Amino acid sequence: MRKVSLVKLITLFLLGVTITTFSIQCKKEDNSAVIKGLDRSFTGAADSTVYASFYSNNLFAMADLTPKINDSINFRGVQSIITEDCASANCHGGPISPKFTTYADIMKYVVAKDPASSKLWNYITTNDFNKAMPPVTSGVDVSPSDKAIIYNWILNGAKEKPDVNDFRPVAISIISNGCTSGNCHNEATSTGAWARKGLVPGMAAGDTTQWSYINPVTAAVTVYCQLSNNTIRGTVLQAYKDSVRKFYTDTLANASFRPTKTFSTPVSASSTRGPFNTYDDILFDINYPKGLRSNTAISYTDPATSKKFYVKGDYLNSATGLLLRIDSTVLMANPRTGVYGATNTGSMAWDDGGIKPNEIALIKAWYFADPNIPDVWKYGTTGAGIFKYKVSGKVITK
Repeated sequence: MRKVSLVKLITLFLLGVTITTFSIQCKKEDNSAVIKGLDRSFTGAADSTVYASFYSNNLFAMADLTPKINDSINFRGVQSIITEDCASANCHGGPISPKFTTYADIMKYVVAKDPASSKLWNYITTNDFNKAMPPVTSGVDVSPSDKAIIYNWILNGAKEKPDVNDFRPVAISIISNGCTSGNCHNEATSTGAWARKGLVPGMAAGDTTQWSYINPVTAAVTVYCQLSNNTIRGTVLQAYKDSVRKFYTDTLANASFRPTKTFSTPVSASSTRGPFNTYDDILFDINYPKGLRSNTAISYTDPATSKKFYVKGDYLNSATGLLLRIDSTVLMANPRTGVYGATNTGSMAWDDGGIKPNEIALIKAWYFADPNIPDVWKYGTTGAGIFKYKVSGKVITK
């Protein structure tokens, strides 16, 4: 009879314990005490405003030499979710197959754009408890919010790196939700002062609500006025945007479309901020910054009527823009002159919307990736760049 060494006996014993432990950890038999009333199905739906990327951290492609906090697109990602719930060191990230540690591993169980056909999705949502992952007896389950991230990631194409289609709906949602609430960048405030001043046909002071805000720090008084009629304000605002676009396509041929100054004094003493309710609103503000549409000095006097206009005739003669007002780490140059401004506080991020650094990074990624934002508002008329980082001086170029 062969003798078995003590070392081999110990090794065989430990191996048996290990196998038993793993079997218990991944055992998927029904256990009524654990799964009674458990429903793992996903009750959500496709939502493009849920940012869903594979990695939890994606760096803005044209980040600073030493990336700043506003360059890090840091949101909870699919890999982190799978690692926490499925690919721990003692499960599918360790000795148990299949592996779920890398993008390539996970994509073996994913059909891009089709969650229903993806084994990964079925594992985490099935109510067949013998197939469920993580095992229902483990006491761990993928949360509804994490399931929404995985669902939208697969639906959006299950890409390893996000692109403009991932950035855009989230960026627009952040800007709209952060900046349009209350008396800020919404259609009601944009058109309220116009109606009260008599610039909106058929509207008068009685159709608006007006109040004053006193800054507790500076004691500065801001008067706000909102138009409550949704149909009227939408129609009026669209007409205004159409006239601005018409005027700037050819300022000579369309001189009659030059808009009357409609922001602050002298036409109105009330705050009349440009709206950010929709994607079109935001693109409009990027292409025709408020400083162009509401210059503080007279830009043109009609020789026939002597009517004074405060609207600049060059749509590129602006030293400010949406991105500058959101990201405090960059400076902007006037696209026409190429001269950089000296300061930037990112006032919209702090004063208006309270936008977070990771959201600023995402907005910046969207801004430079979106083909509907003309290159002239990204890199200037020569392509040399009009945004640069304040600290390093690095210019953002293609």
